Amino acid sequence: MNFIVIGCGRFGAELSYRLFKNGHQVVVVDGNPKAFNRLHPDFRGRTVEGDSLSADTLSRSAMEKAEGVAIVTNSDTMNAVIGHTIRVHYPQVKQVIVRNYDPAMRDMLEAFGLQIVSSTAWGAERVQELLIDPSFRAIFSAGNGEVEMYEMYIPEKWDGLTVSNLLDGCDGLICSALTRAGRAELPNPNSKLQKGDVLTVSATLEGVKSLRAKLQQGKEA
Repeated sequence: MNFIVIGCGRFGAELSYRLFKNGHQVVVVDGNPKAFNRLHPDFRGRTVEGDSLSADTLSRSAMEKAEGVAIVTNSDTMNAVIGHTIRVHYPQVKQVIVRNYDPAMRDMLEAFGLQIVSSTAWGAERVQELLIDPSFRAIFSAGNGEVEMYEMYIPEKWDGLTVSNLLDGCDGLICSALTRAGRAELPNPNSKLQKGDVLTVSATLEGVKSLRAKLQQGKEA
């Protein structure tokens, strides 16, 4: 596939190399020629120097052939304007992904209707989870972490209770799978839990908080 990465900072350089290693055709765009020094020595994609808002620069990057574009400069305002420009003038591009650098600017990016990835917010969310309770392991994150999928281990004090016992009173949470001895199944509310089971849940942050609180309560009467 043909991808264009606009912005060759540390984030853009890493993304470009990962795409290249996975066999894709990659063009990297940046206004500073020294920025390309951040690219991995083995990178064999193409680099284009120029103003990312210039029609000439976008043309030289072969934007009309791109299947996806990542705008990952350190300026949220620039990312929003470039992303909007590409969507208007190159509607054939299937994916336009914009990096959110400053969480305070996220609402502005969302106002443009752009698909955004907030590396700062996402990273902070991961660190928070590990600090609070490492027994909850995030295995998938949707959006920018608003909804995530977790794996959690059933402790001894919940042995013999049902899924409904565990989830009762917990909003913002759905049970996706129950794994026992390496075999997974779709649980129902009456599925009994055993010590050592791995429960996979999809949840908001509030949902995870309520589930943690429930686990700390132990068995209910």
